[in-house]
Amino acid sequence: MKAIQISAERQMGVVDIPEVEMKSDEVLLRLEYVGFCGSDLSTWLGRNPMVKMPVVPGHEVGAVIEKVGADVPEGLKPGMVVTCNPYTNCGKCASCRNGRVNACEHNETLGVQRWGAMRERIALPWEKVIPAGLLTPRTCALIEPMSVGFHAVSRAQVTDIDVVLVIGCGMVGMGAVVRSAQRGATVVAADIDDEKLSLAREMGASYTINTRTEDVHTRLREITSGFGPDVVIEAVGSSPTYQMAVDEVAFTGRVICIGYAKTEVSFQTKYFVQKELDIRGSRNAQPSDFRAVIHYLERGTCPVDRLISAEVTPEEAAAAMQQWADAPGKVFRILVKF
Repeated sequence: MKAIQISAERQMGVVDIPEVEMKSDEVLLRLEYVGFCGSDLSTWLGRNPMVKMPVVPGHEVGAVIEKVGADVPEGLKPGMVVTCNPYTNCGKCASCRNGRVNACEHNETLGVQRWGAMRERIALPWEKVIPAGLLTPRTCALIEPMSVGFHAVSRAQVTDIDVVLVIGCGMVGMGAVVRSAQRGATVVAADIDDEKLSLAREMGASYTINTRTEDVHTRLREITSGFGPDVVIEAVGSSPTYQMAVDEVAFTGRVICIGYAKTEVSFQTKYFVQKELDIRGSRNAQPSDFRAVIHYLERGTCPVDRLISAEVTPEEAAAAMQQWADAPGKVFRILVKF
C-alpha cells in the first residue's frame, strides 16, 4: 500500500509498504486525512533525536473503520468516522500507576518512536480508536493537536477568575485559547503573526499581543491592572518564550510548559521562590481531552477551514513540507489526503 516515508534529512517520498496484518483485538482504519505536526517537520529537518530513520510520519488522524477484529467491542463498527489516540502506555511505570497514561515513561507516539499514519491503512488496538460522532474525517485530523492544548488548560486548573496568557498561536496554542475561554477565563493570546492573533480573537481570546511589535510587559500590566496573568501557557518551545512565561506570570501564578525548547534555557530562579510559582509540564493528552475537543468541534463554531493551511496529495507532501520550513509562522496545519 501507499505510504509517505522520511528516509533522511529533507528526504521524503511515496513508497510502497506491506499491507498491515490485523490482530483480533485491533481495528483496521482506512486513512482519509492525516495532519503534519511540528514533530514531523522536525523529523524532516533532521532535528528530532527520538526518531529512527526511515519512518512513516503522522499521528493526527481522520479515518473510517474498514474492519474490526473478533475481540473488538460492539461499539466500534465498519463505516464509523474515527480519530485515534496515537500514544502508547506501558501500564507499569509511575505515570501509568498514577493514572496519567499520557505521560507514560515508555510512550511511543505514532510517527515518532514507531511508524505513523501517513499511509492508506493502519491497524490499532481498539482502545486507541476514538469515535468522532458527526465529524468529518477532515475535521478529525485537527482533534489531536487541539487536545494537547486542552490538556494544558486542565493541568493549569483554569477557572473563570483567571487571566490566561497563551504564548504561541499554532494549533496547540489555539486549543489552549479555546479551552481557557470555555472555562470563563480572560484569555490573552501572544504571537508574532497578526493573522494568527486575529484568528485567536475569533476563537475566544479577549486580548492579543504581537510580541514582535509590542512591549509585552507593558501590555500585560495594562490588561491585568498591574498583577500579571494568573496562568501562562508556553506553546512555542524557545528560550525567550520560556523566560517570558516566568518573568510575566503573576505572583503565586501557574506556568504550564508544552513546547520543547531546542536549547538550554537560563532563568532568574529567584522568581520561582519569590513568586512561589507552580511550574508544570504538560504532555500529550488524556482520553477526556479528546472527547472535549470532539464536543467542541461538533458545535460547528470552530473556523475549521481557516485552521487548515493546505490539503495535499501524498505526492505533494514533500513540497508542502519545504513551504512550511520556509515560512513556519504562516502554517496552522497541512493535511495529507489519502
